[in-house]
Amino acid sequence: MSDPSARRAELYSLLGDLPPRDYPIASEKVLEEEREGYVLEKLVLDLNGLEAVPAFFVKPKHLSGPAPAILYNHFHGGQYALGKRELLEGFPGAWQEPPWAIELTRRGWCALCVDTWAFGERRGRSEGEIFKHMLWHGRVMWGMMVYDSLRAVDYLVSRPEVDAQRLATMGLSMGSTMSWWVAALDERIKVCVDVCCLTDFHALIESQGLDGHGIYYYVPRLLLHFTTAQINALIAPRPHLSLAGNYDRLTPPAGLDRIDAELKRVYEKLGAPEAWQLLRYETGHFETADMRKRIVEWLERWL
Repeated sequence: MSDPSARRAELYSLLGDLPPRDYPIASEKVLEEEREGYVLEKLVLDLNGLEAVPAFFVKPKHLSGPAPAILYNHFHGGQYALGKRELLEGFPGAWQEPPWAIELTRRGWCALCVDTWAFGERRGRSEGEIFKHMLWHGRVMWGMMVYDSLRAVDYLVSRPEVDAQRLATMGLSMGSTMSWWVAALDERIKVCVDVCCLTDFHALIESQGLDGHGIYYYVPRLLLHFTTAQINALIAPRPHLSLAGNYDRLTPPAGLDRIDAELKRVYEKLGAPEAWQLLRYETGHFETADMRKRIVEWLERWL
């Protein structure tokens, strides 16, 4: 494997004209309230100098010291009004009990979820309109989404409640893709969990599945530089759990086979074969009860 730092820089360079990586972050706490077993902070963050980023930060009640923290990445699903509320409410019509805010905080962990572009309190322009406007200005929508997530990590480590040495990232669908991109680009992420979107780009083309993803997903020239497995190899040897459904059209089985084989080689070579695991289920594009169990066990083991 070539120099990981150089490859991270190469990957980041494909994300368009981004704001400065050291843009000074500002935050405002709009509201704080106690929920079932945790404290919720409603925030407005300035991460990029272009558009305010509403966010939820949750922490256990009576937290005694710095705790592990999870950057939780919300899904897409055409649910533009949901955004960061997924952390508190779960997925519409899917098995999700309890919501992750409760699941994480009752184990003593904090979590942050931000509204990404076009979602939650940032909606008002369509995904297509944002993509086109950014393209004209040299920006890539996915690049700007990833940038905000990386800056969200910067914000997380600034919080006194957070143990900056024990950070994880996780999510389903679009949130899954964000998890492995952020973990690949930011070594401060110690644990990655992705659910139902470890998509091999070439297998997606072969299965004529490109329309399964929104326009936000596509990064110019990406396939001239990286495969999906090569991006995910940048996470190694840090722990990475991936969960997928064999009937999920967004993760063609042939692509999962390809990624799994390559990452097994990478982790084996780095002396950490136990830190990579792909679990596959005879299901589609959703989280199951067993997935939830395995995710929690993985976080408890590694975080």
